[in-house]
Amino acid sequence: MQTRINKYLAEQGYCSRREADVLIKAGQVFVNGKRADLGDKVSDTDKVEVLRRRVKPPTGKIYLLLNKPVGVSSTADRRKKESVMNIVPTKDRLFPVGQLDVDTSGILLITNDGDLTNKLTHPRYEHESEYDVTVEKPISDSHLNRLAEGIELDGKQTLPAHVKRLDPTRFTVVMREGSNRQIRRMCDALGYTIVYLRRIRVMNLRLGDLSLGKYRELSNAEIAALKK
Repeated sequence: MQTRINKYLAEQGYCSRREADVLIKAGQVFVNGKRADLGDKVSDTDKVEVLRRRVKPPTGKIYLLLNKPVGVSSTADRRKKESVMNIVPTKDRLFPVGQLDVDTSGILLITNDGDLTNKLTHPRYEHESEYDVTVEKPISDSHLNRLAEGIELDGKQTLPAHVKRLDPTRFTVVMREGSNRQIRRMCDALGYTIVYLRRIRVMNLRLGDLSLGKYRELSNAEIAALKK
C-alpha cells in the first residue's frame, strides 16, 4: 500500500505533515536516491531519507507533557543548548507540538506522533488553550472585554476568547487560535506589557501540580481524548 510522502513521514514519527512539506520543498527528502516531490507516494519497501539519513519507524508512540521553563526554546534541534528537547533524556526522535515562545512557560506536548501533531496544530480545528497572564499595571474591565471580543492584528480580527479576571493585574484567557506571540501582541495593542505568561491547559491536558522543568507521560485516557 502506498502513502503520500508527507503522511508517511508523519506516521514514522519524523515530523508533522506540514513540516514534511517544507522539507520536501527544500529538496531535503529522497526516495530510493531520488529527490522527492510534493504528492509523491511511497511504500514500506522504499528507502526514504531526510537530510541524507534514512527514516526508520519508531519503536512506539511516545506522548509527554512538559512544564516548559522560561528561557527554553521550543525547537526540536538538540544541538541548540536552549532546546526543550535537552530536558527530555531520550534518544527517540521527538518533537514539540506547536510553539511556546522563549519568554513563556507552561504546557508543551512532546511526541513522535506526526498525525496527532498535525491535528492539534492545524488552525481549522480551533483547539482550546488556556493561559495565565499578568500585566505590569491594572487592566480595566473595558480592555478585558476588548481582549474577549477580539482585536485587529495585522489587518485580521482575532477570534473571540473567554477572559476571566483574577486580580487587578492578572487574568486567564482561553483561546482557539495561537499565532506568533499573539497574547503579548494583543496586550501590547491595548497598552499593556506582559510580565508573566504561562500556558496552563491545552484541550483536556492540564498543568496541575507538575513542577517547572519536569515532564510526565500522558495517560491512555488523555491520549484517547486528544485523538477524538
